[in-house]
Parts: sequence; C-alpha cells; structure tokens
Amino acid sequence: MAGWLKISLTEANYLQKRLVKYFTFRHFFLSLAPAVLARYSCREKSIAVNRFGKIILIPALFLAAFVLSVRAESVTTPAAPEVTAAEVKAPVAETDKPLVSAYAPTLLYLGPVPADAPLEELHTPTIFANQWPKNFPSLPITNSILYTWVVALTILVIVRLGTRKMTEVPSGIQNFVEALVGGLRDMCEGMLEPKVARWVFPLAATYFIFIATSDLMGLLPGVGSIGWGEPVKSLMPFAIKHAEAPLFRPPTADANMTVAMAAIFFVMSLWWALKYNGPWGLVKHIFGVKGGFKGLVVIPLSAIFLFVGCVEIISICVRPVALAMRLYGNIYGGESVLAIMLTNSPLGIAALPFYFLELLVALVQALVFTLLSIAFIGMFCSHTDEDGAEHAH
Repeated sequence: MAGWLKISLTEANYLQKRLVKYFTFRHFFLSLAPAVLARYSCREKSIAVNRFGKIILIPALFLAAFVLSVRAESVTTPAAPEVTAAEVKAPVAETDKPLVSAYAPTLLYLGPVPADAPLEELHTPTIFANQWPKNFPSLPITNSILYTWVVALTILVIVRLGTRKMTEVPSGIQNFVEALVGGLRDMCEGMLEPKVARWVFPLAATYFIFIATSDLMGLLPGVGSIGWGEPVKSLMPFAIKHAEAPLFRPPTADANMTVAMAAIFFVMSLWWALKYNGPWGLVKHIFGVKGGFKGLVVIPLSAIFLFVGCVEIISICVRPVALAMRLYGNIYGGESVLAIMLTNSPLGIAALPFYFLELLVALVQALVFTLLSIAFIGMFCSHTDEDGAEHAH
C-alpha cells in the first residue's frame, strides 16, 4: 500500500499547482455567472421589446402611408367637369350592352308585323302578310327557331342514314344510333318500373338527343357570329364589329325553348302520375301517411304528412323551373364566355380552352336534364312498400 502511494517530490509539486489552478478558475467562473445570466436575461428582454416595437411600428407606418395617399389623392384630383344627362346616358348604353343578348331577335314574320312589335322590328320582313287571316296572330321567326329547324333536320338526316339499310351486325352510323338508343333505354329501365319506362323512354330519349345535338351544333363556327351588326373597315367583305342580331343561335341558349321543354315535362309527368296512381291514389301518394302506421297514431301523423304534402306540391311546381333555368343558364353563360374571349383576345386564342370545356358541358347538361326528368317522374310513379304489397295481391 505504501509502495503504491509513493510519489516523487516533482510529481507532488506538479499536482499541487494543477489543483490550485483548477479551483481558482472554478471560483472565478462561479463569481461571473450571476452577471452573465443577468446580462443575458436583459438582452432577451430587449429583444422581446424590440420585436413588440416592430409589430406596432409596421402597421403604424402602413396606416400613415394610407392616410397620406388618400389625402394626396383628394388634393391632386381635379374637379370633374359638369356632364349633362344626355352625355352620361350615351356611353352607359354603349358599355352596358352585352356581347350576347338574352333577347332573340325576330328575323321575319309569318303574317303582318304586329302593331305592338318593338321599334327595332317594325321593318322586319314578312311572308304572307296580305293572305294572313285578320284575327290570327302573326308568327315571329327568331334566330333560335330557325336554328331549331336546322338541328331537327340534322337529327332526322343522321337517324335516316343510320336506319336506311339495317344489318344484323351494325356498323358505322347504325352502330352509333343503336348504341345511343340502347343506352338511353337501359337508363330508363334501370330507374323506372318496366311499365313506366315504356311510357317515359320516347320523351327522355328525345330530350337527350335534341339537347346534346343543339349544344354541340351551337359551338360550330358561324353560330352567333354571322348576322347583322355595326360594319367596320376590313379586308373581309361584309365585316361587322359584332353580330348584334346573329342569324343562328343555339335553341337551348334561348329561355323560350328551355321553358317549353320544361312545360312539356310538367304536363306529361302529371298525366303519367294520374295514369299510374289514379286521381285518389295520387292524392294519397302526396298527402297520405307513409310507413304502414295503423290505429290512433295515424291522427297526429295525418297533420304532419298534410304539411309535408304541401311542401311536396311546392317542390312539384319548382321542378320545371329548375330544369329550364339550369339548362338555359349553363348554355347562355358558356356562349357569353366564348364571345368575350373571342372578342378580347388576339385571334381568339384565349377561347380554345373554353371550347373544350363547352364540349363537356354540352353533353353533361343534356344528361342532367334527362336524368332529372326521369327521376322526377319516378317519384310520381312509384309505390310504397304497403302499396306494392296490395298491388301484388
């Protein structure tokens, strides 16, 4: 043990110096620690104060800049000259005029021009004006009616070409026509009872084919751009600034056509509902207590279902309005967007993406109108579980 602890005098002196140096530095750092910590905490507080000051200062600078700009604007803006009412009305009427008018202009009258015709239609061409019965109203031919005939003629030609020489293995146009008609028939049979599907299929197929063809033909060049308008100087003959009264217009972009189709749907759906349910059955279908309840509980439920039936009557009246306005709004809105893009962009390049979008919209809107018509009729012509059991017996 003594041999293990034996060290030389030189080593003992070296160890003593190291220990003294260690404890000296340790005491020095411990004495400095409070001062360093206090200084650091003060620095942290100053940083926090500086950040808070910047947060307050920046909004204050923005507010001051805004006040100065408003004050400078009010000082430097010269007083506007007095403008008469006539000078104000003229540019407003010019700028507010839409590129695509919601009004379908009359191209000609079958019969004399009516006495209450608009001022711009007093000089409209007429046909059979002298031979027309006096008490019979004249028939206006608008650009949308004219294009409706073109669309109908196109459908007849395509169907005739597809069914002229029927073969057992279809090909070409026959294949397209059969696939279209078969798909629409399967859609009706999948959503309605077989008896009701046979009633509804001709109307639903007509709606889809007519709307889709009308929407797609409305995207052809010249539709909505060839017509009458303000002439301009150009290398092209008969150039106009914009077709204010176009020769052709898609029928579905005219509210008269969409409202007429919705009115036909409304009348036919009521007729099929009466045919399917009977008069008293239709009243029970709308106002009757559903769920198979019996006994005294039916008395309070009758008041509830009477209220529900009144809401259902409102819903039935709103359905044709929704069908008409949805189709009209989408097609008219797309036509307006295309007109704006073609007019306000060089060579109409900005309208190209919207053309592809309108191709999709044309088919989607035809499908939506047809599906909703079938669904609304199916809500009329369907039995509840207990009614179905009674009919089964």
